[in-house]
Amino acid sequence: MPSSRLAYCIIRNARLAAGLIASVALFACGGGGGGGAGNAAFFVPPAQQPAAPAPSGTSGESTVLMRVKPEAVGVNCSLGGARVEAGLDADSNHVLADSEVTSTQYICNATAGVDGLSTLVRMRAEPAGSNCAQGGSQVLAGKDLNRNDVLEDSEVTSSAYVCGGVPGATGAAGSSGRDSLLAFAAEAPGGTCTYGGQRVQSGLDLNANGVLDAAEVTATAYVCAAAPADTRWVSVTASNVQTESNTGYQANSGTGVTLTLPPAPTVGDWIKVVGAGSGGWTIAQNAGQRIDTRGLPGGTDFDWRSVAPAGSWVGLASSADATHLAAVSSIGELYTSIDSGASWVLRLPVQTWSGIASSSDGLKLLAAVNGGALFRSTDGGDTWTNDGSSRAWTAVASSADGSRLVATAYLGQIWTSADGGSSWTARESSRAWRSVASSADGRVLVAGTNGGQLYVSTDYGVSWTARANGQFWWSVAASADGSILYATVDTGAVWVSTDSGTTWGAQSVNRDWRGIATSADGRYVVAATSGGSLYESSDRGQTWHATSDGGAWTAVASSADGVKVAAAKSGSTIQLGTRRTSTTLGIAGSISGGQQDSLELQYVGGGVFMPVGYVLANLAFVVR
Repeated sequence: MPSSRLAYCIIRNARLAAGLIASVALFACGGGGGGGAGNAAFFVPPAQQPAAPAPSGTSGESTVLMRVKPEAVGVNCSLGGARVEAGLDADSNHVLADSEVTSTQYICNATAGVDGLSTLVRMRAEPAGSNCAQGGSQVLAGKDLNRNDVLEDSEVTSSAYVCGGVPGATGAAGSSGRDSLLAFAAEAPGGTCTYGGQRVQSGLDLNANGVLDAAEVTATAYVCAAAPADTRWVSVTASNVQTESNTGYQANSGTGVTLTLPPAPTVGDWIKVVGAGSGGWTIAQNAGQRIDTRGLPGGTDFDWRSVAPAGSWVGLASSADATHLAAVSSIGELYTSIDSGASWVLRLPVQTWSGIASSSDGLKLLAAVNGGALFRSTDGGDTWTNDGSSRAWTAVASSADGSRLVATAYLGQIWTSADGGSSWTARESSRAWRSVASSADGRVLVAGTNGGQLYVSTDYGVSWTARANGQFWWSVAASADGSILYATVDTGAVWVSTDSGTTWGAQSVNRDWRGIATSADGRYVVAATSGGSLYESSDRGQTWHATSDGGAWTAVASSADGVKVAAAKSGSTIQLGTRRTSTTLGIAGSISGGQQDSLELQYVGGGVFMPVGYVLANLAFVVR
């Protein structure tokens, strides 16, 4: 076959295949029901990789192939999207191997979840020039914004070039080539395509009869229809309803509606619930099911329990996993626990303790005495040594490995140690220092004064810079990398910095704030108030809500993931709180909303449903 006819056949089939591969919906066909009519997902059996032939470069030595794959949420696309790969078919097998990919483009979603828009790709010849010295192909990609199944120039958001190589010497004439053929057939709704679609088979026309015979099929792909453009809504007035997958429910009752999750969902299935009636709604679970509640208002509240004797507690410290805990009282006691607060051991005699800090493993402890010495332990509190000092120590902090320590003295200086407390160096000036916190490596430090400014160091305490304005700063906390810093003000607000202390802003209402603690990433924060409640935030201090009973709360400490928190009241027991991350597993778990509250859940496997959208008219969802 002459080379021109071979190229024509490839071009002809490339356009068919490009149209086939053009539609890609992320994660599954029509996830969440957000797709519009005509939206399609390109599904390929795991063992196959479809490739779309396209015109060769001007040299004619290799065909340009391309393929489109879903791109998961990650570095390339923060909300997921599609990956378009292209390259020369070096081995002439009409399959784009990973080693042949020379260009990769990403078409990313603008919003979370399926946006109902197909991802389209097309190729056009690229003449010899600045983009391709020998000519080649330009691969264009973008979203089908007007839903006409054609990638128009105005919809192109990404392009790349696959260039032909330098022409080689003319070889001997070869045997006639074969056409690539495609065959289309309807695919009924079922396991492959939930809502039906088309089955597409491809292969070489080995017998040259212009028909793709069964024996010539080498690859099969599916173009799946998306979910119907409109959600199927069911109005519910009964007290109990068994839900079906991919259906919306209007809870339209004055006495409340309980809707049980689908008993056997498949990954990608969803349900929607809207509170139309005054009685609200509850989503109940089957055995082995749970609902992830992180990110939902009320979804990360704490369950609290008493875990220690009563005392005038002024300081708490926690290991990264909250297994090791330590607590100090202003009138005498220093206690430690190695079983997450189940039992406590009195470690040191009566002292006027003012603060305590811990390494991430809970073995290295530093405790301060107001008007006395600094005490150190390297075995979790079994044995102790002190530095022999006598200062008005107010607060201490430790790096994750316990090697870098910092301590503040009221109307004294800041002292730092780079050898686990064996030696100390005086830093900064004498001020009314009240609190101090450290990043995990000890590089970023923040210290608060009583009536003065906050001071920040980014060089392990060697130099300090005054930040914010004069306040009665009470307590401070730092994320592991030191980028997010928190500070509480007595009869003021909680202040937050997201640039390692350079700038600060008030992020709460004025209260009698006391101790504060944060997770390693700075997202989850708990702060104490004197005479009020504990308050928690799961959005880096932007919003706060009460999460405990009232009392003279003084100090808090957090695990690295923010799931476990120890909190202390003056004259009462220590409380250990466990943050919810999901409903209770099985039939005992549920989530409830009120009138005008709505929630959409999608099944992600392993018995877990995740929220993909909500509207909240009331204060919070009720999680059990």
